[in-house]
Amino acid sequence: MTLIDAELRPSDRPPVRRSLLVVVLMATSMLGGCVVGPDYKMPDLPILKNWPAAAGKQALKPTQLAGWWKGLDDPLLNKLVEEAVRGNLDVATAKANLRLARATTRSAEGALLPSLSQSDSATRTRSASEDVSYSTQYKAGFDASWEIDLFGGNRRSVEAARASEQAEEETLRQTLVTLVGDVASYYVEAREYQALIDLAERSAKSQLQVLALTRRQFEAGEATGMDVAKAAATAASTQADIPSYRISYAQAVHRLGILIGRTPDAVEARLTKPAPIPVPRRAMPSTIPAGILLNRPDVRAAERDLAAYTAKIGVAEAARYPSISLSGAVTTSAASVSDLARKSTIGWTLGPSVSIPLFQGGQLKAAVDEAKATRDKYFVAYQSAVMTAMEDTENAVIGLTQSRLRQDKLRQSVAGYRQAAELSRTLFQSGASGFLDVLDAETSLYSSQENYIQSTANTATYFISLNKALGGGWSGTIDADQPLVVDRNEGPHPQP
Repeated sequence: MTLIDAELRPSDRPPVRRSLLVVVLMATSMLGGCVVGPDYKMPDLPILKNWPAAAGKQALKPTQLAGWWKGLDDPLLNKLVEEAVRGNLDVATAKANLRLARATTRSAEGALLPSLSQSDSATRTRSASEDVSYSTQYKAGFDASWEIDLFGGNRRSVEAARASEQAEEETLRQTLVTLVGDVASYYVEAREYQALIDLAERSAKSQLQVLALTRRQFEAGEATGMDVAKAAATAASTQADIPSYRISYAQAVHRLGILIGRTPDAVEARLTKPAPIPVPRRAMPSTIPAGILLNRPDVRAAERDLAAYTAKIGVAEAARYPSISLSGAVTTSAASVSDLARKSTIGWTLGPSVSIPLFQGGQLKAAVDEAKATRDKYFVAYQSAVMTAMEDTENAVIGLTQSRLRQDKLRQSVAGYRQAAELSRTLFQSGASGFLDVLDAETSLYSSQENYIQSTANTATYFISLNKALGGGWSGTIDADQPLVVDRNEGPHPQP
């Protein structure tokens, strides 16, 4: 359908064309709220009907997840978390992705509005006659166009873009959940290996004292060469643990430096002074509502992705329907710039353009089928995210509960073996007991202390895992609008 043309007098338009324009405008007003494709509704998952698995009187509230790492009562850990939130590179990447999604949303929203542009020109003409003369023609005008969103394709695009933007917001939240959990985990790991190094050094020193005592008794004929060899081997075995623990300690410290966005050795000096392994000061509530799991950032991101790809079905479906665009232009021309507004010729065009898909070889229907298949894929991904959240939570609850029980029993074990080691050494020095009793008691004490330190760290790690599984993370404000790279001199300028 061609545009309606006019010049000088708008009243000269043919009545038929005026009627056609009225029909188009009426159709636009009637179909302005029409959309095609399925309307999104958040899925109701049957797998959550039997949740929570652990029932009790005290139910967890979302507010209890805010700042959960502070429950470990370690000021240095709190500072490292704050530094990581500001400097971590994964967080910076998530912020950039969110800015990209927001720009995409604004672009999609712009498609709902008319576009307007201005065009100006000046033409210098030389006559071909014997008397050479020149003339100048100035033109100014505006062009406008508007794609009428009859069947909601553009509105579905905006719906999809907004849902994708919300998914990126949740991805940023999930990045912070992972980051805070990793900082806490590696900090606990560093303190664990620090404690194991100290234990191995103290135990090796004690075992070397036993070795020296055994040698004296061997020289006095009260011990055998085998006793000396076993005492030396036990001390050497304990000393051999120290380099291995130092390697693991260094790896944990270096990882902390990277997590806060700095060099690997950035936090090394701050961890030099030994500190106890941080342990949770309070127990988690026994009941975890299903809403907590659905509020987990990765679950919410999967749900928002599902919403976005549901809307994209409408985008593909709208492409199978006719589309109407309104275009118009106003131009004015004169021999001088000052006459453009007064002594000028004015022309204008206005009219609709209709595009009707007739035969595309099945491509448009295939695009709809492709969009539906993609939507189904994200529906499965959403279900998988919920099931993963359930699994993570169940594992962390069991791990934290059983680790606490093991830690309590190992505490009793350490106390018993310490008493046995002291008695066996006293008896050995008085000649009332053999060397093997001392060696066995010293080895058992070292092993029980090692297990207790590891169990203490495991309790803290399962506490961290449970809070991560429930989506606990940074609750403060995050500025995602500030670009990392500040561009200058972006306007027209000579190329260097």
